[in-house]
Amino acid sequence: MTVTVPDTFPPSAPARAAMIIVAAGKGLRAGGGLPKQYRKLGGATVLRRTIEAALACERVSAVLVLIGDSDDTRYTDSISGLADPRLLPPAKGGVTRQQTVLNGLRALENFAPDIVLVHDGARPFVSKDVVNASIDAIMNGHRAAIAAVPVSDTLKRADGESGAILGTVERSGLYAAQTPQAFRYSDILAAHEAAAREGRTSFTDDAAVAEWAGLQVVITPGETGNIKITTAEDLRRLDNAAREQHMEMETRVATAYDVHAFEAGSGVIIGGITIPHDRALKGHSDADVVLHALTDAVLATICDGDIGHHFPPSDPQWRGAPSDQFLIYAVGRLRQRGGRISHLDVTIVCERPKIGPHRETMRARIAEICGVPLHRVSVKATTSERLGFTGREEGIAALATATVRLPAEDDDEALAEGARP
Repeated sequence: MTVTVPDTFPPSAPARAAMIIVAAGKGLRAGGGLPKQYRKLGGATVLRRTIEAALACERVSAVLVLIGDSDDTRYTDSISGLADPRLLPPAKGGVTRQQTVLNGLRALENFAPDIVLVHDGARPFVSKDVVNASIDAIMNGHRAAIAAVPVSDTLKRADGESGAILGTVERSGLYAAQTPQAFRYSDILAAHEAAAREGRTSFTDDAAVAEWAGLQVVITPGETGNIKITTAEDLRRLDNAAREQHMEMETRVATAYDVHAFEAGSGVIIGGITIPHDRALKGHSDADVVLHALTDAVLATICDGDIGHHFPPSDPQWRGAPSDQFLIYAVGRLRQRGGRISHLDVTIVCERPKIGPHRETMRARIAEICGVPLHRVSVKATTSERLGFTGREEGIAALATATVRLPAEDDDEALAEGARP
């Protein structure tokens, strides 16, 4: 079917934008015996945080939450003390997400918004920028818009039974859809009503309903932080992030140094990548001087020894081992303490091989190993002007600095437990 709409948005301003928050699902995969939207995230429920994020956007004129039939008490407890006239009384969801959204659209008929945004109740970190971009898309004449981010991971197509890879999917032009998804209210209501009349119930999101109705959907900028909570691991990780926002944090900086001599070979492993060279680096593991220095720097921020303490050269299991596992281990130890990497910096000292052509690949690999954005990793290189062992091309040195954020410790409490400065 096709919905007929005017080509431009009505000129009257300001437009009234309502946000529907879909929170009627069971969502038990996050554990705890509760729907995920009612699990705690940094001391407040996921749903409350989502509602607060919506109300933080001044251009949102009304917020309507769709809840499950038996969730009245849970919802009331979640919004306790949240006084904002824009938060409308909740409406009840349906058997499917599609039916739930239609119930919400119908419930907004008296409010009669110009624009409606549909948002997942389990996306509590949506920002004003993402919401405003969605509203702007409709204000500028588009009929439907979804927040989305470009796909950055390599995509593989595999056999469903054997798991065998059948091919690599070209990711150019592919986007991962998020919410909010924004529409002219009258358009999406008509589209949902038509889909319901025709028994079309298999749409996975509201953009799919709009596409079926003949509405062109455009993409607006999403954010990687606009995460949808699905599993218990999602909740644990984001709970730590939310708690960090409300606890006193301290910054720690640590430096480390490592060096490896050259030996016969045809390439060096530096920063997690292999660079062709007329020699190799000598070491018990793969001798990645950059990752070794970074490992020591990260461990030093939590006063947790060094690489030799955790991975002694005398232990044969580490012979020839890839050094990325050492750095992954160190970052894991940091995260167990509630810490986060703010910045990693490394300086490589050598005459050859030339680091410049490989610097960006090295940055990307270090970021991947540590699970941090690329902008948090710096790689530099210098020579020693033909002085010393590096100048004589006897080996390569690396100096690393790790800057991290950790939950602040009470010094008096630590001393009481027997710790000493």
